[in-house]
Amino acid sequence: MAVLLLAEVVNGQLALDAVSKSVSAVASLGDVHVLVAGQGGDAAAAEAATLAGVSKVLFAGDHGFCHTLAEPVAALIVSLSGGYSHIAAAATSDAKNVLPRVAALLDVMILSDVTAVIDADTFERPIYAGNAIQTVKSSDSIKVFTIRTTSFEAAAGGNSAPVEALGTAAETGKSEWIEDKVAASDRPELTSAGIVVSGGRGVGSEESFALIEGLADKLGAAVGASRAAVDSGYAPNDWQVGQTGKVVAPQLYVAVGISGAIQHLAGMKDSKIIVAINKDEEAPIFQVADFGLVADLFDAVPELTSKL
Repeated sequence: MAVLLLAEVVNGQLALDAVSKSVSAVASLGDVHVLVAGQGGDAAAAEAATLAGVSKVLFAGDHGFCHTLAEPVAALIVSLSGGYSHIAAAATSDAKNVLPRVAALLDVMILSDVTAVIDADTFERPIYAGNAIQTVKSSDSIKVFTIRTTSFEAAAGGNSAPVEALGTAAETGKSEWIEDKVAASDRPELTSAGIVVSGGRGVGSEESFALIEGLADKLGAAVGASRAAVDSGYAPNDWQVGQTGKVVAPQLYVAVGISGAIQHLAGMKDSKIIVAINKDEEAPIFQVADFGLVADLFDAVPELTSKL
């Protein structure tokens, strides 16, 4: 058996955290072939080849594969699928766009957010906002799935797998790339940060969110937010942590003014250490927190920031 793993590539750079953890997730299933698609991805392909557990890297360098448009990349994967028992990728926005299309073209089911690989046919995934774990056994000839990378350790480096160039030309699809709009930030990327400081509805306003950002900057942390804070306009959409936002599992998660709705917990409960600051001692967040401080955040956060 062999696994085709679609690599996440952003501006020609390999998303190392996502790809290395994905390699660890599928390593037990057989030889792992990593697919890097897009012109200018030579460095990404070379970096993927250094990951332990990778048997080969396939590099499709046609410009039409850039920006991971669903139609051409899905067609590429389907054209390669004959030699593979499993097709996988990290559960990123790009993969969630591409792999369901691949599964449909292959007439198989899509398994999303896999958190454990039991054997070649059996997988675990969270359901009901993470309150239950579903074990799925698939009889499809090719298993197509996305991987929740927060559940896996990163693969080590030091490998030197061969890189094979593919001459496949991208098919023109019904969509085209226009532009990327990315918010520039000196802070770590939210899904891969070692420390995350998140604010909730209790922060009260967009201006008061500066308290959260100040604490995060002291800790060298990424900034997150609950859906309530995002919906209220206190924070941008790409900071949202939770069932309908991003899933994080940092070494330290600091929840400030967050009550702990089940949808938010689904996105951060795998964090190694959870610290909660909330003036409501009955807030559900304290049920999952390792350390809880019942206090007014407008007193506690400035004091904590100054002492740090």
